[in-house]
Amino acid sequence: MMDGAMRVQMLGLCRFSYLGGRGFQVVHDSLDERRAFLYDPERLARRWFWFENVTLPALLAQTDPDFTMVVMTGPDLPEPYLTRLHELTEIAPQFKLALIPPMELHLDACLQAIKPHVEAGADVVGHFRQDDDDAVAVDYVENARRDFAAMRPLWQRKRRLSCDYARGLVLKAGPRGIAVEPRIIYNAVAGLTAYLPPDAERSIMNFPHWKMGLYMPGVMQTDRLMFVRFLNHDNDSGAIGAGYPWEIKDPDWAAVLSERFRIDLTSLEQAARDYRLPGADRPRWGK
Repeated sequence: MMDGAMRVQMLGLCRFSYLGGRGFQVVHDSLDERRAFLYDPERLARRWFWFENVTLPALLAQTDPDFTMVVMTGPDLPEPYLTRLHELTEIAPQFKLALIPPMELHLDACLQAIKPHVEAGADVVGHFRQDDDDAVAVDYVENARRDFAAMRPLWQRKRRLSCDYARGLVLKAGPRGIAVEPRIIYNAVAGLTAYLPPDAERSIMNFPHWKMGLYMPGVMQTDRLMFVRFLNHDNDSGAIGAGYPWEIKDPDWAAVLSERFRIDLTSLEQAARDYRLPGADRPRWGK
């Protein structure tokens, strides 16, 4: 939990169908149009299934349970999903629910969500963004906190530092099931940590992941399988990101996903076939 005398808080932000003015690549002409899109019952049912079966299992099984995950959504999120999020915070105290009314400036909305949960007494805050259909490995928090000790001298230069756990798996959901691709991805959303001082008045969202190097020095680590990038019909973009494949001999993906992410591949395969949906209609989906 501690790096010498330094307290490293791990603070995550997860947006679950948040209704706001900006911050997404899919655009709408009005707030009502966006509300209808986000709160469509069939879409919400799929989003909850992926959240419950891809994202939550490893977060609930973290080897270091000392973290805070802020789940950000709107106060008018339809039932039963708002109640389910409240129940999640009761089951897992690491989860905090932030009900943020629609705001035009998305970065301000994200900061409003996380600011009450920043530990003023922490020396460093490890901010991470958790999309509601991606996953981090069960030891992500443990590694991100422990590895900061080795990176501390670099962090002290600017009091900003990113750590990119770049080895992951891309899962593509389609009408025939799930395809699994091992990829090294530079600064993917999942598995990327931005270490900032507690008085930074910033969230992870202030630093676009694809150009993190403009804002702070960074360290890339590829020795551990640390994230799942899940591509499905409801992705906002579905772009894989810059990188390249890595090879594994005779992979048993069901066993790997179960061990590292507590993901049941059989359940995902069945759901993908049941939904019978193609990839998202986005220019760079799956690329």
